[in-house]
Amino acid sequence: MLFMKYVSDKYKGDPYGMIVIPIGASFDDMVNLKGDKEIGDKINKIISALAEENDLKGVIDVADFNDEDKLGKGKEMTDRLSKLVGLFEGLNLTGNRADGDDLLGDAYEYLMRHFATESGKSKGQFYTPSEVSRILAKVIGINESTTQDKTVYDPTCGSGSLLLKASDEAPRGLSIFGQEMDNATSALARMNMILHNNATAKIWKGNTIADPQWKEANGLLKTFDFAVANPPFSSKNWTSGVNPNEDEFGRFNWGIPPEKNGDYAFLLHIIKSLKSTGKGA
Repeated sequence: MLFMKYVSDKYKGDPYGMIVIPIGASFDDMVNLKGDKEIGDKINKIISALAEENDLKGVIDVADFNDEDKLGKGKEMTDRLSKLVGLFEGLNLTGNRADGDDLLGDAYEYLMRHFATESGKSKGQFYTPSEVSRILAKVIGINESTTQDKTVYDPTCGSGSLLLKASDEAPRGLSIFGQEMDNATSALARMNMILHNNATAKIWKGNTIADPQWKEANGLLKTFDFAVANPPFSSKNWTSGVNPNEDEFGRFNWGIPPEKNGDYAFLLHIIKSLKSTGKGA
């Protein structure tokens, strides 16, 4: 709902916007549904139309606003969703930056941290603390002289917070690339990029070790100027889907990590994904 409100306020009526708002698929159309007995199903259709238009299927349309088990039946659902829409209706998210901070993006990351805590999942799966992220960016040399055409990559990007903070260390940002194995978390990352004004960031979902998505036309791994990562430490199933002895990308030519500890596997992948002048942390 937050995402729909933001992109509608920011991009509705803008023919050159990075997000296309189809006719009948804006937050205003949700507002018009308040009190409608079919509000849940119609909200789903609005979000689906926006997702279809912007290659966001499986990203923003994963929540079901017509779920009677979670939202109630009949009037209960109608009232609950009408109130939810009303909570966002009075907000103007056209511009959300103040004093160099992305207020909406920060609010979104706060919600993700809360979700991680409430769901019982490891917070590290979703985000890296901003202080740690900035230190990593400085360690690899991202600074005020880093140009916008430089690339930054995270092979286990979670919600994308580490990528965003690293990119922010450059005055005009960087070209962002990431991959995340968990479907729901990769969807969070895509939305996080858009909410932080990085709609062109490229996030793939999939297992980075078994099925790396960032490859060149010749089949070799794509290489980047910078790489940052907070990988799943001591991963005990990193060999799932991959035979390290026959790795087509040559990542394990320097040695094969222990089967029940994948730290070195991610390190080797990062090294292979860097340009000859690249730096990673």
